[in-house]
Amino acid sequence: MTIREVSCEYGISQATLRYYERVGMIPPVTRADSGNRDYQKKDLEWVELVKCMRGAGLTVEAIIKYVRLCQVGDSTIKDRLELLEGQRELLLAQREQIDTAVTRLNHKISRYEEAARTGVLTWDSDHGGDSCLE
Repeated sequence: MTIREVSCEYGISQATLRYYERVGMIPPVTRADSGNRDYQKKDLEWVELVKCMRGAGLTVEAIIKYVRLCQVGDSTIKDRLELLEGQRELLLAQREQIDTAVTRLNHKISRYEEAARTGVLTWDSDHGGDSCLE
């Protein structure tokens, strides 16, 4: 596949794909005889991995480290496992923060829904007074 095709297929700009390769987030892409990038199945698997890892919140640096470890081979399995476990812990902490925020928003929404029905905005007594900060 050409870089243009990969860009369209994965919703990643051509400049971003070049950046991923330049900084080591994906290994060097297969090249055609003309020198143009010719993404093969293994190249696309790296693009998919990076897209997934970025979506999971991994930093560019963590992805570069992971790719380098993969390229070294099986002697780095433990290091890769530790990197992924560390990222999982970060994501779980983020999820907890998000869950807390969603719970608070749900409470506020319920109070505003009630106010929209009754014309009176009230807050539970355990949350203090009548405040937008509740």
